[in-house]
This record gives sequence, structure tokens and C-alpha cells, in this order.
Amino acid sequence: MARTWLSIRVELVSGRGEDHWPRPGRILAAARSHTFEQLGTAIDLAFARWDPAHLRLFTLADQTPVCSFRTWEDTPDGAVDSDRTTLSRLTAGDQFAYTFDTGDDWTRLCTIADHRINPPDELDLVAAQPTPHQGWGDLPDQYGRRWNGDNGSPAPRPPSNPLADLPPILPWWGPRQR
Repeated sequence: MARTWLSIRVELVSGRGEDHWPRPGRILAAARSHTFEQLGTAIDLAFARWDPAHLRLFTLADQTPVCSFRTWEDTPDGAVDSDRTTLSRLTAGDQFAYTFDTGDDWTRLCTIADHRINPPDELDLVAAQPTPHQGWGDLPDQYGRRWNGDNGSPAPRPPSNPLADLPPILPWWGPRQR
């Protein structure tokens, strides 16, 4: 396979009213034939967005909005359909923004690398969809929850042995043996 896929650096800039520094990021591989909608789904998964029922919006450097005409009731002026618009529109060095959840505004800066990649070399597999293959940083929860049942109260005190409540499937899980 020739080096035909794009390498896209995606960095989390802000979300839920907070700017993130250092910025968590992921590198995704995507074919020029993939749509922006497919890229959005891959980014959401790569950034642990577990509730995907939110609007997504790409904003290209020339301010062109890219969104799904299926899900947006009132599309932004001048928008193109993310279900039909492919990544072939992008070239090396291009930068654009991606927003997931237009209420909490999880925004990301996306940058197309100056070189194309060969997925088997970079991913050790042939992917059918845009696929993350590198990453860094801590990802904040989509709704700001820090534990199951978090209602905004202070964090519970950690137990002296945080593994004691686990079943002894692995040798270091469960109550310590004497």
C-alpha cells in the first residue's frame, strides 16, 4: 500500500469552560476518502467521549463549517455536509477546529502532518475507519465526573489498600495474605 493516508494530530484545547494545558492529544490515521463524520466519530472515541449523542462541528481555516445535515436542525450558514464531505479537501499543514457537544464545547485543534503514512507501517494493521495510533495526556471525563456516582461532593478518602475490595483474580488483588 502506498503512503496515502493522512496523519492528523488532534489536541484537546478546552471543554466545559476549562482550557487544558498541557493539551492531551492523539494522532489519527485517516484515508482521504473518509468523511468528516467518520473522523469525528474516531476523535470522539479516541478522547473517551462515551455519550456520543451530541452535535459535532468542524470549522475549517477558511471558516467553512462542516456538520451533519442529518443531525443539525439549523445548519450554520455556508455549511457543508460532514456525511458527504471527504478528507480529500485537506492538504499537508492544514489546521482546523473540531467541536464535540456544542453546549460543553469540547474543542480540539487538528493539524494535518506534512507527510502521508502507510497504515500497516504505522498501525500494524489495515484499518477500515480513521484510527488513533498514538496519544498522550489525561483525558477529562465528558461530564466532569471523577468516580461512579460523583455528584459534586468532595472525593472519598482512598482506603489504605485500594485493591482489597477486588476479587483475587490476579495475585496482587484482594485482601493481603499474611
